[in-house]
Amino acid sequence: MGEFSISDAIQQFLNQSRIKGDIQALQIEEAWEQIMGKTIARYTEKLQIIGDKLIITTSVAPLKNELIYQRDKIKMRVNEAFGKKIINEVIIH
Repeated sequence: MGEFSISDAIQQFLNQSRIKGDIQALQIEEAWEQIMGKTIARYTEKLQIIGDKLIITTSVAPLKNELIYQRDKIKMRVNEAFGKKIINEVIIH
């Protein structure tokens, strides 16, 4: 039987678990202000990851329009912050 480190075991569990997206969303929330700036962070109501989609919720119409135009930039910045490609699509609500 092969040996696993605790880190490897946890990573394998997360990769197969539904809570992986929730944990990644929490990590993005923690870094959101650094990724997108104070103003955008202040008016972002909710961040969710479902599969490889980042869902951003805001009720501020001008911000919503700006985020729609910046989807590719957001995807790039989030993936850079994680050091790997976790987001393939950004959805603005």
